[in-house]
Amino acid sequence: MLKFLVHYGLHMGLPLIIAFIFFKKTWLKTYLIMLSAFIIDLDHLLAHPIFDPNRCSINFHPLHSYYAIAIYAILLIPKSTRIFALGLIAHIISDYADCFLI
Repeated sequence: MLKFLVHYGLHMGLPLIIAFIFFKKTWLKTYLIMLSAFIIDLDHLLAHPIFDPNRCSINFHPLHSYYAIAIYAILLIPKSTRIFALGLIAHIISDYADCFLI
């Protein structure tokens, strides 16, 4: 239960906190863009089983690999991709927390 609360609390809460602190005027739009980073969870469909509550996603799924994370960090540089990249990084941080709560 703790793992569930931490995981989804971070998935929903971390982007919200980032949006409130750094994008006060456009926080809702920013929050929704960052939530769209959940698209990277489509790579879970390649795994067998698709969902394993005891699996660490980091470096297991292709879009959660260290190479992908490096690309997400690079996407922070251009202003046009920065908000989505923040969502991707927040998503990875949320998934990384699972690795300690297994």
